[in-house]
Amino acid sequence: MLTAMVLIDVDAGRIPEVASEIADVPGVSEVYSVTGEVDLIAMIRVRQHDELADVIADRLSKVTGVLRTQTYIAFRTYSKHDLEQAFDIGLED
Repeated sequence: MLTAMVLIDVDAGRIPEVASEIADVPGVSEVYSVTGEVDLIAMIRVRQHDELADVIADRLSKVTGVLRTQTYIAFRTYSKHDLEQAFDIGLED
């Protein structure tokens, strides 16, 4: 599994719409609206390197309102954070 973090500058009037559209792109696992130098951060998780180009260059960067992207590819994962476990808190098996 390859993980990439994409920092996204967006037309300020379209941030919620752009975030929603990006979240619907296959390969995008999460989209965060953030403070700081960029407007959104998208987490991309794909199986093969070629899929990064499909998701980022061919789909994400072409969403209306996306002004600029900056991509960081993860070499290693040091966290064992599991989103499914976070959603299961308080539920019995």
